[in-house]
Amino acid sequence: MIPLQLPPGTFGPAVQEALNILIGSWREAFVQVSGFVAVTVLLFSLVQYRFDGKLTAWLKNHERAQPLVGGLLGLTPGCGGAIVAMPLYIRGTVSFGTVVAALAATAGDSAFVILALAPEAALYAYGLAFVSAVLFGYAIDLWGLGVGRVDDAVERIGRPMTDGGFATTSVADGGPSIPEYDAPAGRDHGHHDHHTSTPWYLPRRSRLLERASHALHVLWWVVAAGALVAGVLYLAKGAQEPAWELAATYDGLFTVAGLVGSTLSFGLYFGARHYIGDGATGRIPDTFASAYKTFQHAAMETAMVTVWVVGGYLVYSYGIALLGVDIGMLANQAGVLAPIAGAALGLVPGCAAHIVFATLYAEAEAIPFSALTANAISQDGDALFPLMAIDMKAAVVATIYTTIPALIVGVSVYYLWPFARFGFGV
Repeated sequence: MIPLQLPPGTFGPAVQEALNILIGSWREAFVQVSGFVAVTVLLFSLVQYRFDGKLTAWLKNHERAQPLVGGLLGLTPGCGGAIVAMPLYIRGTVSFGTVVAALAATAGDSAFVILALAPEAALYAYGLAFVSAVLFGYAIDLWGLGVGRVDDAVERIGRPMTDGGFATTSVADGGPSIPEYDAPAGRDHGHHDHHTSTPWYLPRRSRLLERASHALHVLWWVVAAGALVAGVLYLAKGAQEPAWELAATYDGLFTVAGLVGSTLSFGLYFGARHYIGDGATGRIPDTFASAYKTFQHAAMETAMVTVWVVGGYLVYSYGIALLGVDIGMLANQAGVLAPIAGAALGLVPGCAAHIVFATLYAEAEAIPFSALTANAISQDGDALFPLMAIDMKAAVVATIYTTIPALIVGVSVYYLWPFARFGFGV
């Protein structure tokens, strides 16, 4: 990370280093990751908008293809693809093996970090994850590895359940397969979010803030386009850090798009989404009312990723600066425990911990490739949350299942593929 050059004597050395980390992470996160996130999420959302349920009907009529499709959904960078499989299972459209294949194949939002910063490692790690996910998904369906008991549990849901304040109605009775809540004004019922109430620092209703939020969303896409251009140039130049400057150059585009893009993303995530609705962060709706809603969802989803990526960068950078821990040395000494730890970390739902994990590999070369692969297979990202809300038992079984191929593949890579060196170790 190239330090930001401030006038001499402006701050002391410690404060200067802290500012370098903060502003550098703020700039790099949006260009290195978010520009690519935006394109991927938008394309996936546009496919849903264009076909509007036709793909779901096809999938229900082709049972043999379901685990393969589940693996392909999971292979989509981010959590969107895998999230789609959860309500499909709850509705009885796809098998439990399809759910496990989707969860095992997905690398969540950490995939964007590896794709942007270590694309060769991503090709091999996510390729291994996809193959193992599909094979394990078919094995579950073929041999009934617990899927019958889980399916029976889902079918026996006959009364409302609560999970963290969200009420769910019976799937067996034809109720919605997603958490219900009292949607705020301006929000379509069924387009749900992890945070459904307006936070204390925002007024409940404001026409001015609603209009400003839409303007912020449009401006965000303009900046995201610039960030994508800068990100492509960044990779084409061998991922060399650009200088800090405000000019009509590549370095200037990287700086402006990065700083402005991250700032707008924080504004969307913590403020605008409470007024323009359809944020659905971490969970994708079945369809979109319009093309504008589709773009809006992609922006909100990417804004959430940006917040987590910035957080991941800061946790790592400040942690190293404060503790002075040589994580690379610890990983080298861990041996076969490294991929085992990567698989165990996958039991943690959500994306935050895994974004940090991927950053350690891509940015600091401090994680072995075997551990990265094991974590990519084991982690479920945000995709596990919809299943947890309806049937906790199914969610627990699914996340344990994804750990099994993660351990097998991770340890196998460590022992049998010693030439797998993508910047660091095995």
